[in-house]
Formats: sequence, structure tokens, C-alpha cells
Amino acid sequence: MLNGSVEMFVAGFLLNFLVGFIIVRLVYYPRGRGNNFAFTFLAFNTVIYFIMGLFTSIELSIGTGFGLFALFSILRYRTETVPIREMTYLFMMAAVPIMNSVFWGMEQYAKMLAVNLLIVVTIWVLDREWGFHRRQRQMDIKYEKIDLIRTEQREEMLYDLRARTGLAVEDFEILKIDFLRDVAKIRITYTKPEVAG
Repeated sequence: MLNGSVEMFVAGFLLNFLVGFIIVRLVYYPRGRGNNFAFTFLAFNTVIYFIMGLFTSIELSIGTGFGLFALFSILRYRTETVPIREMTYLFMMAAVPIMNSVFWGMEQYAKMLAVNLLIVVTIWVLDREWGFHRRQRQMDIKYEKIDLIRTEQREEMLYDLRARTGLAVEDFEILKIDFLRDVAKIRITYTKPEVAG
């Protein structure tokens, strides 16, 4: 892309950023999720596009793109657990600028616009679960009965969680144990009840 003018490079960046912004602001954010990951998504989108834009060879760009995918496949944030849906968005926000930089470098603008439009529409439809009735939900809670977190008392802890939350808890995952305060942070997986009518 360095072979082209600066104006064309900036135009490609603006188009790529617009697509990323639409996905984050109009698809991801309105679903009631926090904005903790909005900065991360857009920052990844921007930086990766600029990295890809530094390569003059399309073949080199594609190879670098696969290298970035390999990096993200083993990416683990140490500060907090990233939910699987957010990791999916992060992966997508890394894939879009790689794809856009390749299309822009090959001057296939119509195909680039068509593919970006299809991605936005597909993600918008899937995120609203049209045609899918996802009944399982997850929730992070603090749990003070840490004597029940032992493996042999799993069923007793499940029973206690169901009784105290009133939810159909199917599974739980221990995220953090604080023996100093005698509490544990756990993530419960429960079945959302069917709504009549």
C-alpha cells in the first residue's frame, strides 16, 4: 500500500475504521454490554490496519495476517478473564483490517465494500440470535461458602446455588478464591426459563 498515495492510504484507513466502529457501536454495544472492550476492539482494528499497510507486497501482507491470527489464537489476558463472545469480537476486529488491507492493496474496492457489508449484516443478525434461542446464560457471583468448593462437594454446591439464586444452575467455574476474606468468585451457567407466549 506504500506504492499508493497518502490520500488513498488514509481513505482505506477511514473506511476500515468506519466498519470497525459500526460493528462496535451499532452491533456490540447496544446489546447491554459494558464498554470495557470497546477501546480494545477499535485499537486492535486501527493498529493492525496500519501494520498491514506498511507492507508493499500482498503476499507478505497475507503471511503477516496469518501470523497475527496465530498470535491471537494463543492470546491470553492476565488481568481478567475475557468472555468467549468478546474474544470472538476481538478476533473479528483483527480479521477485518487484514482483509481490508489486502483488498485495498489489490484495488478491489467493490469487493471490499461488499464483503464488509456482508460481515456487518451477518454479525448483526447473529448477535440478535435470530433463529436461535440461546437459553443458557452466565453470571459472575461472589460465594462465601468456600468449604463447598471442594471437588467432592460439587453436587452440594450446585444444590446450594440453585436454592439461593432461584436459577436452574447447571454448572459453575471457580474463577478466584480469597481465603483471607473467605469468599470465592465463581461463574455460574444457568438455563434461562421459557417465557410463556
